[in-house]
Amino acid sequence: MNGKTHIILDVDTGIDDALAILYALLSPDIHVEGLTTGFGNIHVEQATENTLRLIKLANCGYEVPVAAGAAGPLQRDYAGPVPHIHGHNGIGDAELAPTEQIPLKESAAEFIVRKASQLPGELVVITVGRMTNLALALQLDPSLAGKIRNVVVMGGTVFAPGNVTPVSEANLWGDPEAAQQVFRSELPLTIVGLDVTLQTRLSRSHLDQLRRLAPADKQPIVDFLNSSLERYFHFYLEQNQYLGECPMHDPLAVLVAVNPSLVSTRIMHADIDCGHGLTAGMIITDRRVNPKVGREIAFCLEVDADQALRQMLSVFLAS
Repeated sequence: MNGKTHIILDVDTGIDDALAILYALLSPDIHVEGLTTGFGNIHVEQATENTLRLIKLANCGYEVPVAAGAAGPLQRDYAGPVPHIHGHNGIGDAELAPTEQIPLKESAAEFIVRKASQLPGELVVITVGRMTNLALALQLDPSLAGKIRNVVVMGGTVFAPGNVTPVSEANLWGDPEAAQQVFRSELPLTIVGLDVTLQTRLSRSHLDQLRRLAPADKQPIVDFLNSSLERYFHFYLEQNQYLGECPMHDPLAVLVAVNPSLVSTRIMHADIDCGHGLTAGMIITDRRVNPKVGREIAFCLEVDADQALRQMLSVFLAS
């Protein structure tokens, strides 16, 4: 291996997914083995098209395959896209040039299984959408947990409020059964949830800085970010009263995957609630002296947000 972190990034390509994808493709510390897509912020077909177009925009210098995955949850109905958050096309209604690249014929789950077998002990899987594709991969290959170096999950919350229900975050709420399968597996898990992502906020002043300082070859990316993120800024002003700021949910998971020192973690026993009320998709942590629920999982609870943002923005400032 070449010292880079080899990742599969599993996305439901909305606005913050797009930023996570661009960061991963441009980071000198990452080799993206592939991008897998699913439903969530938008239908899987649109998420796949967004992802293919973002690869063209990034122009990272190497081939990045895309495998389309689940169109809906394992057992429930898909609640549908969220245009009030991510726009009608999932990326804030920003326009990206079409591409000739097409998705692989194999499914996202098949792709994850294949790459894990090709890179045993090396592959890091980062999920920033529903965990359906990873759950399906576990069903295809029960030995998968022994082949993957780490799984970094953007999802859930322990102490911060939820963003769909008072206690549930969208990615886990959107397919609780898939999340439960992953939590109950032997996969090594690092959970990058709302406890830390809500603290890591991009501002309009950050975008102004990119506009001034990014080299000419990165200005098309800066143009896209300005266009795409406008809807995100508007949503978070209404939803969280953030003035000119929006949280970097999905990018933070990618940042933590390559630089764990950005966060402080706590190991807790945890499981996922699969009810149908307010607690659907809730992370149940057993913090008793002698926990009996769930298994040990690493949860990110504190973050150096300033350093994380500097690390993220650095790839758009490099020539």
